[in-house]
Amino acid sequence: MKSKQNKDYIVGMYVRLSRDDERAGESLSIENQKAILNEYIEKQGFTLYDIYVDDGISGTTFDRPGVKRLLDDAKQGVINTVLVKDMSRFGRNYIMVGQYLDYVFPAFGIRFIALSDNIDTENKDTAAMDMMPITNVFNEWWAAATSKKLRAVRIQNAKHGKNGMSHAPYGYTLGTDEKRTLQVNEEVAPVVRRIFEMRAQGMTPRKIADILNAENILTPNDYRLSKTGVTSVPTSLHLWNTSVLRTLLDNPAYIGTLAQHRTTTVSYKNHKWQRRPKEDWIVIENAHEPIISKELWDRVKEVESSVSHGKHTKRGYMHPLSGLLYCADCGAKMRLGWNMPKDIPYFNFNCGTRSRCGSSACFSHFIS
Repeated sequence: MKSKQNKDYIVGMYVRLSRDDERAGESLSIENQKAILNEYIEKQGFTLYDIYVDDGISGTTFDRPGVKRLLDDAKQGVINTVLVKDMSRFGRNYIMVGQYLDYVFPAFGIRFIALSDNIDTENKDTAAMDMMPITNVFNEWWAAATSKKLRAVRIQNAKHGKNGMSHAPYGYTLGTDEKRTLQVNEEVAPVVRRIFEMRAQGMTPRKIADILNAENILTPNDYRLSKTGVTSVPTSLHLWNTSVLRTLLDNPAYIGTLAQHRTTTVSYKNHKWQRRPKEDWIVIENAHEPIISKELWDRVKEVESSVSHGKHTKRGYMHPLSGLLYCADCGAKMRLGWNMPKDIPYFNFNCGTRSRCGSSACFSHFIS
């Protein structure tokens, strides 16, 4: 057994920068963190195993690729030391940070060093270690306060008609003016008008998806990817489906109305999105040029209100095989159908991809 002085310290260097931290400038940059930590490693004679990076991700969540890889390597014994510039780089969730520092790391023999905070779990008899729980709580308080301030700014901007969207709805581009006013994208705006016209004629979203897929028209996500290289749906089937069309048909941006503050997160720590009630939306009418007329919008809403969207689950029945059957061709789950000729229940399972995206998506086959 080597003494403490002769022990080999295999270091996992962790660096993180969130969008909020970018306002602090160069002092918190990824490269600055690396330089400070590399200098410390050289002075101490440690061995650097790898650098784990999360750029543009909040410390309130531990669902970060870099930190996940770091923790996996620590638990597998690949590294025995975790080094960060300060404790807030590791995380701003005091429960999760405390769990790792007080329970997980000690259980796996991991040394944790937060350089700027003078925290070193191998030297417990220091004032910095005594203050570690307070520092941890303060880091989360900072995240909560920052989140509250940013939310207030976003709400104020929305009330003044400033567009806070990260990207424009399909059929528009973001303007370069101060309010980022939406500009009609004449390349795909005709597709939007056609979708509304087909729906106003009583055509179902399923049938509309069939037509668009048959004509090889790019979906909103694929069109955005082709223009910007950015995608928000990495597992997309690259096909129009009823969900995409219903979202498009329900967007008031197409009549020139800027509706913001429509969604929110559960909290600054839980980033799951929730839809706000319509009365809580911040709505600015005539905010930009419309793609469709108000008359066409109203006709579509009349069609929508006249269609019944019943669900099989309302019958109070759950088939024993529900959720267990998969299409042999595309791998999608099979959907339960229900027919009742002559008052005799009759069930069938059809391909979920075909049900959502139409006949061009998968073959016509089902299991009785």
